[in-house]
Amino acid sequence: MSTAQGARARARIEVTAAIKDEARRQLAAEGAAKLSLRAVARELGMVSSALYRYFPSRDDLLTALIIDAYDSVGEAAEAARDAAAAAEEAGGDVAGPVGRWVAACEAVRRWALAHPHEYALIYGSPVPGYVAPDTTVPPASRVGLVLIGIVRDALRGPGLTMPPLSEELRPEAERLAADIAPDLPPAVATALVAAWAQLFGLIGFELFGQFHRVVEDREAFFRHGAGRLAASVGLR
Repeated sequence: MSTAQGARARARIEVTAAIKDEARRQLAAEGAAKLSLRAVARELGMVSSALYRYFPSRDDLLTALIIDAYDSVGEAAEAARDAAAAAEEAGGDVAGPVGRWVAACEAVRRWALAHPHEYALIYGSPVPGYVAPDTTVPPASRVGLVLIGIVRDALRGPGLTMPPLSEELRPEAERLAADIAPDLPPAVATALVAAWAQLFGLIGFELFGQFHRVVEDREAFFRHGAGRLAASVGLR
């Protein structure tokens, strides 16, 4: 790459980052439904036609923000899992799979509290008229894959306490397992999906105010809840 090409590439990266930053400010102020490319361009001192060279439509910009948010929370969960595993290997922590699970869940909560508007973008109400493309699926899967990986490692190592599974739910459980984790028992795969949903329910209740005047020590409450979710998927 020539010097001129390198400079243009760096400039594009910088402008793209500035557009996203301004869009995030608009999300915080107005919400995703009111995100406007023209307003972003105006705040950055750009003409609209110039901004369209970076993001051809509002939906393209939303998609970029959504992917960034999913990647960010996924990285937080992965880093917490890895740190807990490293502590175990160093002999400073013997919490095992439950410790890794709770650490990952707490990292997701911390990320959500630090990025409430981005959390609302990916786990809140759908944006009217927006349909997420397939490119959002791999980033959106990262937290779930962390949890699946912890359970998979436990199954191969210390073992699991098999969650209950009704005969009524068995066909759906077998379909779920085939889709998300063919190497896990259907009862475990079903419990994982339920725990994944409940994790974000716990965080959403706290973030959006449903725990107001109900739960005071929310960190301890969440840690307890995350531990119960670990037990629900069979972690010991």
